Amino acid sequence: MNDILDSTIGPGTKGYPLTQAPRRLSEIGAAGWNVLADDLPLPLAVIKRDALAHNLAWMQAYAKGQGIDLAPHGKTTMSPQLFRRQLDAGAWGLTFATVTQLAIGVAAGARRCIIANQVVSDADLAALQSLLRTHADLRVAFLVDSLAQLGLIEAWSRAHEAQAFEVLLEIGVPGGRTGCRTHEEAVALAAALHASAAVRLVGIECYEGLGAKGRSEDDEPYAAELMDRVTRIATQCDAQAWFADDEVIVSAGGSAIFDLVAGRMRPALSRPVRGLLRSGCYVTHDHGFYKRMVAAVDHRLCCGGGESLKPALEVWASVQSCPEGGLAIVAVGKRDISFDLDLPVPVAHAKRGERQVTPAPAAWKITGLNDQHAYLRWDAAQDSGPQVGDRIGLGISHPCTTFDKWHWMPIVDADYAVRDAVAMHF
Repeated sequence: MNDILDSTIGPGTKGYPLTQAPRRLSEIGAAGWNVLADDLPLPLAVIKRDALAHNLAWMQAYAKGQGIDLAPHGKTTMSPQLFRRQLDAGAWGLTFATVTQLAIGVAAGARRCIIANQVVSDADLAALQSLLRTHADLRVAFLVDSLAQLGLIEAWSRAHEAQAFEVLLEIGVPGGRTGCRTHEEAVALAAALHASAAVRLVGIECYEGLGAKGRSEDDEPYAAELMDRVTRIATQCDAQAWFADDEVIVSAGGSAIFDLVAGRMRPALSRPVRGLLRSGCYVTHDHGFYKRMVAAVDHRLCCGGGESLKPALEVWASVQSCPEGGLAIVAVGKRDISFDLDLPVPVAHAKRGERQVTPAPAAWKITGLNDQHAYLRWDAAQDSGPQVGDRIGLGISHPCTTFDKWHWMPIVDADYAVRDAVAMHF
């Protein structure tokens, strides 16, 4: 566990100086590096320390205020150091998408986990069973949404004399991803889960994120209908005494409209209910997709600007060429920064040789990405633009697909001095 929480980073790792000796993560803050002093090679993804701390505290306080718990989705960062910060801030546990991801979380010390996905393969069932046997204090619940999946679990369990797996029945939406589409389908599956010796039904789960539009007039009725379905199936399972434990888990919550489900995860049942909110992207937020979505959340919560989540993740890169008027080629591309939802957004500018940072002009736009090049454009008649050697700080859209492009990231303070570091395990 100590190695994964304090692993060694060295030359050959993207963003680490080739001229420096390897260091443990815990030693990097003492190196005296500053991103804007050219102590580290660009491009470089950085996490801003103050915004990170704010986001961790804000989301934890929000969940507590709703009378629920936080089980943040670890797939966003896959960083053991950030897992520890989330758990130390008060998270009930962690969420993962795969058994392989779960193993990283367990190595980082997580002992209460949700796999917000279906587990179906023999290899994954065997790995999960091994983790449960190795760690007597480990609790893991994964999702089931079909009799076919249950049949696979039962066949494997009989062949291996396995201990019963904890499962959550998943409620889905037509045209969406996984999950039972109808109440009747969910009831039939719940009855089968209750009757099975291979599993223990411990709660109900849904995911609302894919249907989010960022408009309250659309999102509010959509989320209400989904959570009504969750409540109906939870109530019926409770009435039939199909839940295996005295406490029932009800879980939902991506990072886009979490406020519309947070208050609906404690239906009135005959036994205590633990609501688990699974938002993950909140940890660094972003400058694009989630910024737009959470603006609607802020409006519903009556939060002023900057009172809720703050962008904490930036990718810095150098201008390598200004080949024509109104165009700069920045040395960063698809291998370094997310582009699946929106292109990066120029947010900061530092001239070559200077540590002073100024906001990037609003007219500067990234219009395209190659593998390792970005096209920064502006109106040459209105603005001289950046010069070769200048540094550009880029905001991102969707942190998940920036984190998975890096093996480590420095944590920096307001003047981009490196104070700490985290590693990623994708």
